[in-house]
Amino acid sequence: MDSRHWIDGAWVTGTERFASINPADGSVVGHAAEGGRAEADAAIGAAHAAFNRPDWAQNPRLRQSVLLGWADRLDAEAEDLARLLTLENGKAIAQSRGEIAGAISEIRYYGGLARHVPSHVLEVEPGVLSTMLREPAGVAALIIPWNAPAVLLARAIGPALACGCTVVVKPAAQTTLLTAAFLRTLSEVPGLPRGVCNMVSETGHAAAARLVDSPLVDVVSFTGSTATGKRIMVAAADTMKKLSLELGGKSCCVVFPDTDTAETAARIATAATIISGQQCTAARRVLVHASAFDAMKTHLRAALAAMTVGNGLDPAIRMGPLIDRPARDQVQTQVERAFDTCDEVLLRGGVPKDSPAAASFLTPSLVAHDDPSAFFCQDEIFGPFVVLERFETEAEAVAKANNTAFGLSASVWTRDGARALRMARALRNGTVWINDHNRLFAEAETGGYRQSGLGRLHGYDAFADFTELKHICQMVGTIG
Repeated sequence: MDSRHWIDGAWVTGTERFASINPADGSVVGHAAEGGRAEADAAIGAAHAAFNRPDWAQNPRLRQSVLLGWADRLDAEAEDLARLLTLENGKAIAQSRGEIAGAISEIRYYGGLARHVPSHVLEVEPGVLSTMLREPAGVAALIIPWNAPAVLLARAIGPALACGCTVVVKPAAQTTLLTAAFLRTLSEVPGLPRGVCNMVSETGHAAAARLVDSPLVDVVSFTGSTATGKRIMVAAADTMKKLSLELGGKSCCVVFPDTDTAETAARIATAATIISGQQCTAARRVLVHASAFDAMKTHLRAALAAMTVGNGLDPAIRMGPLIDRPARDQVQTQVERAFDTCDEVLLRGGVPKDSPAAASFLTPSLVAHDDPSAFFCQDEIFGPFVVLERFETEAEAVAKANNTAFGLSASVWTRDGARALRMARALRNGTVWINDHNRLFAEAETGGYRQSGLGRLHGYDAFADFTELKHICQMVGTIG
């Protein structure tokens, strides 16, 4: 497999390429073009020129047609895309199929909205009209991570294109082939003007840095770590770009004793190991009422230990490898530190004995700890690692759950409807699920409080990240 840069309507190959590696066995999946600042500038220039032409930014019917046509083409290639996603990312094939389906749903959703980005007019005094126009912001740089590259691209490129922006996509090096294959179907849609969508790939950071500091880029949409998001904010300050940032998380599941503990434990284990724990909304802390703590300890340990780990192409596998060896080694180091300092090690995960030498597998770990200020309760450990904590009262549960710099997501598990809503309101998170975890929809906005980011993606409010509001005041007078 091979991918190239997509710039101004053409797929172009640079002088250098890099390999995409399958994290399940270390084999080479394919190669991608290596880019940098020069390619980023060319893509930015193409997107800027395309935005200044009226054939895209001022043509909502064309935008809808292109997005719906793209979704149809993706649908026809869904199984091939899911397989490629598993080859590059390692996730279980069922998760890859679900992600591709979710991405297609997202693009159809924004295709449906492309012709409904409404404005409004007010008569503020006799003969004076104020027209409020929501206009596309301009060129949007979309920096896409490797953990869910299809759906996280779709939730950014969907609203950006639907409202009339032009875009430059910078995929993660580990999943460049998937992103390129995903965008190739867009490049084949009739009517798409050249330069509206561009892609530049790289293993370094030169292209991404140029996207952030270029004066011709109006919006930066980034999903990734809080540390990188902070650096983007600093770098974007000189040009005062709009920023759409979904950053780190340390999601809590708050479990009350009126739930079925065994069933809840099984569902939380699934939420904790999605994408091998490499999802910002994955369940990482499980706060359990003291009366159900011992039962949850038993059931959650068993549920995590039962996770089948292996090559994601095997349909029997529930958890694949981490994205690469450096990531696996970093997570393993953090987990070993936690084992040394936690109150109790309940499940000691590690590298499977039969793991291929070049693979990056890591089995789940579970610890119990009472102090929420411990580093492993505060820091986002991006892998299959879960902390079990106890509480006595609702107030204590809220205090522990909110004792974090993050605020991306949480869940509440109870059969008491009033308690569920009471807890959801008290938790400082952008999303709170009730008796569920990791349920994401195209229609429902997501994003974080505090250091989990800025703005919202998914849903109608995602347009706010890619548009500007213009006030046009006109004195038309009155008759008579």
